[in-house]
Amino acid sequence: MRGKKAWLPAATLVVVALLLLGIWYVNRPQGQAGDKTITVEVVHADESSREFTYQTSEEFLGPVLIEEGLAQGEESTYGLFITTVDGETAEGNQWWCITQDGQMVETGADTTPIADGDHFELTMSVY
Repeated sequence: MRGKKAWLPAATLVVVALLLLGIWYVNRPQGQAGDKTITVEVVHADESSREFTYQTSEEFLGPVLIEEGLAQGEESTYGLFITTVDGETAEGNQWWCITQDGQMVETGADTTPIADGDHFELTMSVY
């Protein structure tokens, strides 16, 4: 009798994990398919800024930044970690913050979906 009940917690855990995976899959960030135009504003440490406009068929921001040569970075377990933007490299306690229309994005560069007309900012920030 004890052996029959031992599998119940494990089965419950598997069901809950599958349910959570399904919820994530349905609600995951999705980019817009097809051609689109986006604008990326770079705000440097000295507060100067430059705007770049790109036409792309990519669905996520990270690949556009890399393909266009605007940003460089390192791959990590969480995706692209941006280290350099428009020739300026983050050092020490500096980092590149990604915002969209002034609001911090809740995704990394590789998983930030893009749509036609989007405006992003990459701002040199300090911890």
